[in-house]
Amino acid sequence: MEIPKIFESEYRFCLILWEYEPVSSGTLVQLCREKLDWKPTTTYTVIKRLSERGVLKNENSVVTSLVSKEQVQAAEMDEMMEKTFEGSLPAFLTAFAKNRKLSEKEIDEVQAMIDRFREEG
Repeated sequence: MEIPKIFESEYRFCLILWEYEPVSSGTLVQLCREKLDWKPTTTYTVIKRLSERGVLKNENSVVTSLVSKEQVQAAEMDEMMEKTFEGSLPAFLTAFAKNRKLSEKEIDEVQAMIDRFREEG
């Protein structure tokens, strides 16, 4: 299943949805007003748009997601990797680590992932 593109403001909305779902649309309006400073019409427009794109469903004014946070994050990473690094994980990791000091724990975690991939491969 291809994950629909979710834009930045929609993603911030989805973060609220994922935290509170299933949630009434009225409660979402209140939450978006508090957390995003949105007007009710903005929230209802985003609910409608994301529903039409298959990101969420709104049945009887109860909103639930059809895609998970992890699925959206993975799709975004795949798109960024293709667009920016021509699909190269080593190029991405090099760029990521170049300007950032990795802790020993982070290095160990990356090494553990590499070891798991070798075992599975």
